[in-house]
Amino acid sequence: MSPGPILLLAAAATLSAIVAGPRSARAWLALMLTGTVAGLAAALVVLGGSVDWEWRSDFALGGEDVHLRLDGVSALFLVLLCVVGGAATVYAQDYWSEKQYPQSAPRGRAWWGGLLLSMTWVLLCANGLHFLIGWELFTVCAFFLIRRDDRRPAVRAASWLYLAASHAGTVFLFAFFNALAVRRGSWDLDAMRDQAELAPLFWLALAGFGIKAGMFPLHFWLPAAHANAPSHVSAILSGVAIKMGIYGLVRFSGLLPVPAAAGWVVIGLGAVSALLGIAFALVQNDYKRLLAYCSVENIGIILIGLGGALLAASQNDAPWGRLALAGAFLHVWNHGVSKALLFLGAGSVLHATGTREMSRLGGLWQRMPWTTGLFAVGAIAVAALPPLNGFISEWLVYLGLFEAASTRTIAAWAAIPAIILLAVSGALALASFTKVIGIIFLGAPRTAAASRAHECGRMMRGPMLVLGGLCAALGLLPLLFWPAIARAVGSWRPGWADAPAPVALGQLSAAQVLLGVAGVAAAAWLWRKARGGSARRGLTWDCGYATLAARMQYTGGSLAGVAAGWFDWALQPELRQRRPRGQFPASAFRRERIPETVLEKILGPVSAAIRQLAAVARRLQHGRLQFYLLYVVIGLAALGLLVWLEGRP
Repeated sequence: MSPGPILLLAAAATLSAIVAGPRSARAWLALMLTGTVAGLAAALVVLGGSVDWEWRSDFALGGEDVHLRLDGVSALFLVLLCVVGGAATVYAQDYWSEKQYPQSAPRGRAWWGGLLLSMTWVLLCANGLHFLIGWELFTVCAFFLIRRDDRRPAVRAASWLYLAASHAGTVFLFAFFNALAVRRGSWDLDAMRDQAELAPLFWLALAGFGIKAGMFPLHFWLPAAHANAPSHVSAILSGVAIKMGIYGLVRFSGLLPVPAAAGWVVIGLGAVSALLGIAFALVQNDYKRLLAYCSVENIGIILIGLGGALLAASQNDAPWGRLALAGAFLHVWNHGVSKALLFLGAGSVLHATGTREMSRLGGLWQRMPWTTGLFAVGAIAVAALPPLNGFISEWLVYLGLFEAASTRTIAAWAAIPAIILLAVSGALALASFTKVIGIIFLGAPRTAAASRAHECGRMMRGPMLVLGGLCAALGLLPLLFWPAIARAVGSWRPGWADAPAPVALGQLSAAQVLLGVAGVAAAAWLWRKARGGSARRGLTWDCGYATLAARMQYTGGSLAGVAAGWFDWALQPELRQRRPRGQFPASAFRRERIPETVLEKILGPVSAAIRQLAAVARRLQHGRLQFYLLYVVIGLAALGLLVWLEGRP
């Protein structure tokens, strides 16, 4: 069965949904789900077969024929887009309802349809000019979705920062595609691995796509945008949109020759992103901002796998590169699903309490049991703990790196540090999500808002259940998904087609199933014991205090204080405090703020210096014609002097 008619149905349904969005919420929902299901079906047809789908138009768009292609790589990302997009579409019906947001909800539905359609267009485009058009449409739709609640200054600032960063990335991509078109004489994107002179263009692609992916230090836009956007928008941004940057790197590193140093640089950027991304996540008090920084860490893990594949390709297609790339591709799926689940869970908490500050929450598990359980599933998955999906993909990346390290070649010098930093970032990820679950869901309510929390409705709970089920399926049954991953690996590099599954993957899958069954049984027993009232209750040791209070609980800062101290050089914490004095101190306080180091400590001063230079240059523009003529004379004189000096023997 050809994916062509199915994709046509998906496009028609989504276009109809964009038109229907401001008018009818039910019609919009039905059309959007039709579009996402059709797109998912088309992607699965390609992943389940061995032939790519390709189509060229008989008409021109912008002077270029429309050229669309769906292969294993683009189908892999299209599956993620349709799954997360469909789940978040249903979730938005209740979370951002027209009853609660009569002005912004109808327009938001139209922009949402435009976002999914433009991202699909990017994944299908095999023409550089049309790729850029889809890329800009995707950026603009995301901009308007981020600023749905534009009454808040923080939301407006985050949306403009996202737009500025995205356009900076587009400048690099325009230079990349334009240079490619000039050298090849066409905007068409076909395999060009034999044209070695194109290799330096990889650095332009790395900068342009790296900004969209949010790799460190090009991540400066990501925490604010993901934290301030509506939670279903945060889910699609973190689960799918930043993966479009990864898609660009994967796509063009497969089509073009790359420099010899590309693998080393990508592994290095991935390791730094993984370590510093989770270090910044650990110290956050805003739980949506913590999830955003955790996305930087997971982008780093994907980049380590991709960098390993690039390095292996330069080392005579070393077999361990296939494992690293397979782990990266599977982690695209795993992180997309689990992080979307976490952001939807965060939206449920925000919807029930009205706050993003962990220090104002606590004890929500009694009032929000479904959200607590599903958020825990997402946290276990994204922290790469067995038996869920994040463990499998990181294990494949580790397996590739360990095999590279054991070869005793130059690749070991990249693999060994990457293994160490990946292990440290994994430990910090576990600490981060222990903090999130402990502070938000366990203990006692710290504020009245937390004590009045309520469980979310079915339209919000259903998508979270679907995503939680996928986290379990991807972790417990990895062999079921291996053919699709192997198909994508073969599409990236034809010589790696039909990569066999590692022998240990089957044994690991069986162990995962046993561990999953034991985990479910233990959780059910604990839940029954806690709910049944059979557990013995009594006072805990309370340091001499007669009455326990919510203020005696750990805070997010105290829980992460020791580990955060290791990264003071990167975090640059700003501390204000007044120590207690005397035997009966009247007051004392301690406030610590973690700035966005790259944005505030580097980009901020640089932009301020540029503004000062611009202000000085502006003084030259005063409207007096005689001075303008003098500037021209001085310029011509300087040019003449340079010509004369050049002509001297």
